[in-house]
Amino acid sequence: MIRFEHKNLRLAAAAAGLIIIGGVAGLALARFGPGGGDPVATSAGEREVLYWYDPMTPGQRFDKPGKSPFMDMQLVPRYADEEPGAAGVRIDPALVQNLGVRFATVRSGTLEGDLTASAVVDYNERDVAVVQTRASGFVQRVYGRAPGDVIAAGAPLADLLVPDWGGAQLEYLAVRRTDDAALIQAARQRLLLLGMPESLISAVERSGRPRTTVTITSPIGGVIRTLGVRAGMTVPAGLTLAEVNGLSTVWLNAAVPETLGGQLRVGRSVEVTLAAFPGERMSGRLIALLPEVASDSRTLTARIELRNPGGRLRPGMYGRIAFGGSSTPALLVPSEAVIRTGQRNLVMLAGEGGRYQPAEVRVGREAGGQTEVLAGLREGERVVASGQFLFDSEASLSGVEARSLEQARAPSAAPTPAPAPAAAQTPVYRTSGRVQVIEGRSVTLAHGPVPALQWPAMTMNFTVADSVPLAGISVGNQVDFTFDLVGGKATIRSVTRRETGQ
Repeated sequence: MIRFEHKNLRLAAAAAGLIIIGGVAGLALARFGPGGGDPVATSAGEREVLYWYDPMTPGQRFDKPGKSPFMDMQLVPRYADEEPGAAGVRIDPALVQNLGVRFATVRSGTLEGDLTASAVVDYNERDVAVVQTRASGFVQRVYGRAPGDVIAAGAPLADLLVPDWGGAQLEYLAVRRTDDAALIQAARQRLLLLGMPESLISAVERSGRPRTTVTITSPIGGVIRTLGVRAGMTVPAGLTLAEVNGLSTVWLNAAVPETLGGQLRVGRSVEVTLAAFPGERMSGRLIALLPEVASDSRTLTARIELRNPGGRLRPGMYGRIAFGGSSTPALLVPSEAVIRTGQRNLVMLAGEGGRYQPAEVRVGREAGGQTEVLAGLREGERVVASGQFLFDSEASLSGVEARSLEQARAPSAAPTPAPAPAAAQTPVYRTSGRVQVIEGRSVTLAHGPVPALQWPAMTMNFTVADSVPLAGISVGNQVDFTFDLVGGKATIRSVTRRETGQ
């Protein structure tokens, strides 16, 4: 009887032990994932972990915690409430302040209509005179002209002997003695058809003697572009002796970006400033927009006509053209806030809670450092005006989708504007670590987490401020230290060696 009771007691104890073990196993199974380690789904009220990642290689995901295979640091959890989505990517406000990021508010305003472009002075190709021979002959004399000479209207170029005119002039003089008006008129008309100028025929009538030498003169004043006459040469009828370009007006050929060509209208007045005459403003008129666009620079040529009193403006001079225009209302953002990818234009929206999201925009004109927004933004939204490329890179790595133009049209698409960062002193952070390497004023530390910066424990390099002594600090020491972060550079501001046992 006693043995039986003792045996029952042993069975009861064994059963109780199994119950306790089962309870512990059930609790462990409820708190930990099937692979062991940290919890994947915690109890109510705690954040759910989706995966772990290395902040230096955010594209690689891991299903459990541990040390990163890429860096000497622990993996960081990605929580469900941080999963990329419409809320955008979160950037630590302290880091934003340390980087000196500037913000701008989308506003309604007026965009100045002035458009400026560089221009080069050129000849007026519509003011050109071509001097040709009207009959074959011989050059008896030239007047020392050369290409590039500026001459006045009526300036002599060469004396030409035309033997064929002698006989026709003698016949005309004989006919004049008949007093037959009809016959005289017919003979005079024949001289004109032979190429004799009116001044030469009048001289023959006054002198009563034939004149076979004629002086070739320039019909306009200007610059000699080409000169093809030399003493003693034989010239056939119709040979070009010279080309003269007038200088009373000149052209300015302005290179206007292709995207701005639609703003120009022929006939509008323009303001001209030339490098040769600083401070002097001249007035011209847009007379033509050439039909071709330069394939290399993607610009079209606007032709401006400008008066040239005294011949001061010379072809080849450089100047600037300002096309006047009235201001128009528009939705504006700073031009530096627009990220132009070549396929689309983006801005970084600043939302509440330190979150940022790229937004696609359609832009229009640009003037005075401001860009017109045609679609994609609403008045009052805040955008990043400097350092936006860093935000865009972080958003791309995190898989954040840009807000589309269609989403921006919805009233709920506008995020709550984030308050502007308040001016404050550079924050200082405190942690501890073990000294790995000391090289001059540079120290490598294996430090613990920095919650204020959302940094996990890692090994990294710090710069030691000149005012911080390193005497007594050596490799292997455990130290407490403070540091600040300015422009992405961590600088130690104080360091204290821990005594053994602390």
